[in-house]
Amino acid sequence: MAVVAHTEADIALLARLIRAEAEGDGNLGMLMVGNVGINRVIANCLDFISVRTISDMVFQSPGGFEATQKGYFYQRAREIDKRLARRVINGERFHPATNSLWFFMPEGACPDQWYGQWNTGRYKSHCFFAPTQSECPEVY
Repeated sequence: MAVVAHTEADIALLARLIRAEAEGDGNLGMLMVGNVGINRVIANCLDFISVRTISDMVFQSPGGFEATQKGYFYQRAREIDKRLARRVINGERFHPATNSLWFFMPEGACPDQWYGQWNTGRYKSHCFFAPTQSECPEVY
């Protein structure tokens, strides 16, 4: 069962985002980026209080994703990308992105904190960061 309301257009939009942000990290990396995106839609905290839809999340500015901010959000959504997007929309979560609201690709080691959120782990090139449960209970 879906954890956020969505249309087929939303699935394609999320699929394009996860491909643009994490294609180099494979399917699991793209699923984790999808987790972060869906967490931002369900969160009602921090920078995501006014983010209520997949479209809001994908195009949030400031505070959004580099793919949409820096111009590499141009690839079409492939069927595999759409299948991955449906999985996270339906509530599948993957550690270390389970409760994360942020990720980024550092040149070196993951910092302990980023934007005041604690590092939950790294998967390939991306480090993931989650708020505490008291800061943002909706993502737990």
